[in-house]
Formats: sequence, C-alpha cells, structure tokens
Amino acid sequence: MKFSVTYPLITHPSSPELMTREAVSRFARTAEDSGFNGIGFTDHPAPTDKWLKAGGHDALDPFVALTFCAAVTERIRLIPNIVVLPYRHPLIVAKMVATLAMLSEGRFTLAVATGYLRGEYRGLGIDFEERNALFDQAIDVLRGIWTRDDFSFEGAGIDAKGLTANPKPNTAPPIWIGGNSRQSRRRVARYGDGWTPFPAPRSLSGTTKTPPLESLEDLTVMLDELWQFLDEEGRARSDIDVAFSTPAGGRLDEGFDAEAHMAALDELAKVGVTWVGVSVPSASLSQALEALEHYGSSVIAPHRS
Repeated sequence: MKFSVTYPLITHPSSPELMTREAVSRFARTAEDSGFNGIGFTDHPAPTDKWLKAGGHDALDPFVALTFCAAVTERIRLIPNIVVLPYRHPLIVAKMVATLAMLSEGRFTLAVATGYLRGEYRGLGIDFEERNALFDQAIDVLRGIWTRDDFSFEGAGIDAKGLTANPKPNTAPPIWIGGNSRQSRRRVARYGDGWTPFPAPRSLSGTTKTPPLESLEDLTVMLDELWQFLDEEGRARSDIDVAFSTPAGGRLDEGFDAEAHMAALDELAKVGVTWVGVSVPSASLSQALEALEHYGSSVIAPHRS
C-alpha cells in the first residue's frame, strides 16, 4: 500500500496562510519526511461563487503547485487530485506534463477526470455535453505528441499537422482515470494505468452526476467489473493502480484511531486498492503539519514494518 495526501485547501474561504510559499514548501517536505508516497492538488481554475458558497473550496493551480513541490522534494510522487482534462487544450496539457515530468525526474502521474461543474465549464467556454468526447480525444493527443515527431491530429478544436514537441518524456507519465462510472472503468481497462474513484454518498450522487460509492461493498462491485474489463482487454490486474480512501479511524484531529484505520487499509488491500488518499485538517499550517507527522508515525511506519 502507498499513501498520498491532498494539499488541505478544502474550504472556502481557505486560510490565507495555506496559500503561501512557506506553507506549500513545508507541507511538501513534511509529507515526504513522514513517509507519504504522493502529494496532490485539486483543479478548479474558474469555480462559480455559488459552488464555493455551497460547500466548494479554493484551489491553487495543480501544475504550478506541483512544479514548486518538485523543486523542494526528492522522492515524493506528484499526483494531481484531479485534473479536469477537457478544461485545457490537450497540446497545452501535453507540454505542461512533459515539462513537469522532466523537471521532477519522472515523478509525475497524470490523474484526470471529466469533472461535473457545469458553471466552471461554461466559464471556460467549453461545452459540458462534449466533455466525454473531449476527454477521449485528449488522451489520444497526449500519447501521440509525447511519443512521435511530425504528429498530426484532426478533431474538435484541433487541426494539428506535422507537429514535433520536445522534450518528450523518457517514459510516458502514468495516466490515472478518475470517476465512479462504468465508462471510467472501461477507459482504465483500455488505456489507463490506474483508477481513482471517490467516495460519493447517495445523497450527493445526483449533484456530482456520479454513481454512489459509500462502502467497501460498493467498491468491490465496481472493482469486479474493472477486473472483467481488464480481462477482456488482455491486461493483468497488476498493471493497474487503484487509489481510494477510508474514513475508518476518524479525523486526524479528533481522537484518530490508528488501529481501526489500519484494519480498514487491510480490507482495502484485499480487494485490490494499492494507494490510499489521506486528508488532513485545514484550519492552520501547523495543524496540517502535525497531522502529517502523526499519520506517518502511527500508520505509515507501522504499516511498512
């Protein structure tokens, strides 16, 4: 099992302290020193005020923030949580990812999804109803421009003829596909390197336009379908990472029960989860750093021993 943590911009308004050079630097280094394998930032370039006031959260740009983290760390993997792929032109994404992969010496994983916020799509001038077609098209463009010279592609908003973009990644960055839908699992089986579903209470599944995912049983059913899709594509289960999280043990700032949490990790591992996402408190930088260190000493270190 590997462990990742998302930077704690999880409210609106967020603490100004968390949007500083010192905070991002100290958080990334502490996460690495505490044994975390990955660090991520969310992707909301243009959220609506309505969404923010209804429980949304502020965000730094994930590519810029992770580039900064790459410069102040040595080992931790850089995994956005999660890039909404249709928000940006795929040739621009390809250049950003190739650059970040090079500067981090191969430590970048591109975790992507289609997103669900119509208002953000509208603000960016992108047709929400075309998001799935744009997503699949972007994957073709990324894989093409990363590996070939004289690359050509025609599609929605793209008329590329004879393009060559350098530097190319020495190894194509892993692509994780986010989302709880059957379509996301089919994408993983066809061309993904990982699947990253997210907890979705049935009460909110209509808002997020995603199938509910509340329990280990829900996850197991979805994983069984993923394994079937992989078999159909002639791929091995070991080719795929699965990233998920668990609330077992409680919040890290409220009497966290490490033993209960580790027992839940064992159950996740049994069904095929390979990465666990961790959330930390967001009230202050000191509280977030303390939570990282506590999780590292109480969960990560014992788990590895």
